[in-house]
Amino acid sequence: MRAIFYKEWIKTRWYLLLATLTMFGFVVYSMLRINRVANLKGIEHVWEVMLSKDVVFVDLLEFIPLLVGILLAVVQFVPEMHRKCLKLTLHLPVAQLRMINQMLLYGLVALLVCFVICGLIMWGYMHTVFPHELYNRVLLTAAPWFVAGIAAYLLVAWVCLEPTWKRRVLYSVVSILLLRLFFLASAPEAYNCFLPMLAIYTLLLTTLSWLSVARFKEGRQD
Repeated sequence: MRAIFYKEWIKTRWYLLLATLTMFGFVVYSMLRINRVANLKGIEHVWEVMLSKDVVFVDLLEFIPLLVGILLAVVQFVPEMHRKCLKLTLHLPVAQLRMINQMLLYGLVALLVCFVICGLIMWGYMHTVFPHELYNRVLLTAAPWFVAGIAAYLLVAWVCLEPTWKRRVLYSVVSILLLRLFFLASAPEAYNCFLPMLAIYTLLLTTLSWLSVARFKEGRQD
């Protein structure tokens, strides 16, 4: 596992640095927006706007985790397919399913670290100016966006690992429809009841990559 993680780190380290800095920038800017409104009109006005107008002040973050997850999968798996490195990787003396799972685990861990740190930054600022009901409202509103980032990573990995272009197009359409589910409701905390189930189904998306790898091993071509 250490060798696989190191190999994936070599491929993705610069992208992860850029993605992390970008996410941190959006998070910090969102917190500065709250601070600016609080300084101009008072923190009571911020509370009133959040409760009466369903404003959460982190709407700029909505699609950032999604893009981070998509691009991580592209950076991680497109070189494997383009340079035909995956064939060599799967011939190593390690169970193929275990090998793919470790590659996906690396991506999931990288995303989780980035997303958790962003969540802690938001919590670290908001818990000093908001009661727990309000900062929980913001964090729970943003939670489906971060889950969508993980789902996007797993779905794009599924598409990238597929050896045939016809299936890639089909899988891309299916992936877009599935990711659309994460953005159907814009109201704050709209996904609260579905978050646990949404997280479980997202992790189950890992199995889709197994299908693509099995087809790759069978030598399926366009």
